[in-house]
Amino acid sequence: MNLSSIGEFGFIKRFSGKFDDLLGPGSTGIGDDCAVIPVEGDGELVVSTDMLVEDVHFLRDKISSYDLGYKSLAVNLSDIAAMGGSPVASFLSLAIPPDLDLEYMDCLLDGYHDLSRRFAVPLMGGDTTRSGEKLVISVTILGKVAKGRARLRSGAQTGDIVAVTGKLGDSAAGLHILLNSLGCEGVNEQLVAKHTKPEPCVKEGSWLATQDGVNCMMDVSDGIASDIGHILNRSGKGAVIDLNGLPLSDELRTFCSDRQLDPYYFATSGGEDYCLLLTISKDLFDSVAKAYSREFSTCLYPIGQITDGSELTWKKDGKVLAKGPGKGFSHF
Repeated sequence: MNLSSIGEFGFIKRFSGKFDDLLGPGSTGIGDDCAVIPVEGDGELVVSTDMLVEDVHFLRDKISSYDLGYKSLAVNLSDIAAMGGSPVASFLSLAIPPDLDLEYMDCLLDGYHDLSRRFAVPLMGGDTTRSGEKLVISVTILGKVAKGRARLRSGAQTGDIVAVTGKLGDSAAGLHILLNSLGCEGVNEQLVAKHTKPEPCVKEGSWLATQDGVNCMMDVSDGIASDIGHILNRSGKGAVIDLNGLPLSDELRTFCSDRQLDPYYFATSGGEDYCLLLTISKDLFDSVAKAYSREFSTCLYPIGQITDGSELTWKKDGKVLAKGPGKGFSHF
């Protein structure tokens, strides 16, 4: 059996349970955006590790070294945001190929530093080594959250409204533009920027974790077609997702219309939007959404509802689709 037959999460499932008996009281291990570790006092530690490998997660000739450093931290900050936490420190490890010069690495660290400064997150250590020919970036990030406030993927309840905090598909369209060398002017430039410099929803996630009725959160990294499945699997629920409810930017609509492409493919299966995907109690959704709009001058976008059972159903124009969109990104 090879890894492609079970996929990334099938592989993780093969070994993750073996470590459950080693977890301390109140700890949450493999299966969420971050691990949760109890500490003394009224807080908890949330920890995540992410790796970016050249030619798998990024193409060195398609992203500036500054943006690569920025994005390396941003995707990890997004994991902290998904738990409702506030970041406190990061650790950076680099495997550097011999053809990279000092100026390239200086610029990469400038991007990493500038985003670190925005969120007051010190770089407190890591490791460096030489690689054969590919650049590898590994970030471990630590955050804190009030005790009992971490939002897990397992928290979805029947009847919850499924919502996202931002537009979907822009990053995937940006990657499509880069891979096909379509140029970076006008609308294209805005879409590419969403891919190369994602904005982590740290303040939004921290605020949402304090709101009654917010039962479950994660970030949109692999595309909602895959990410909603992680919530359903962990929560033991089903869902109905309405494609007409997916928030699409004007830039994505224009780009797809001009090229006769399907914007819903990018929105569901593209990934790397790094907004938050969450479920909110139906009775409290309106009040949470109104308060969110006042706080951040933007919307929570309802896209579906959690159901009993285990089926994921897709609708469009009021009709159930016989076949849903394709799955999002998978490593194997």
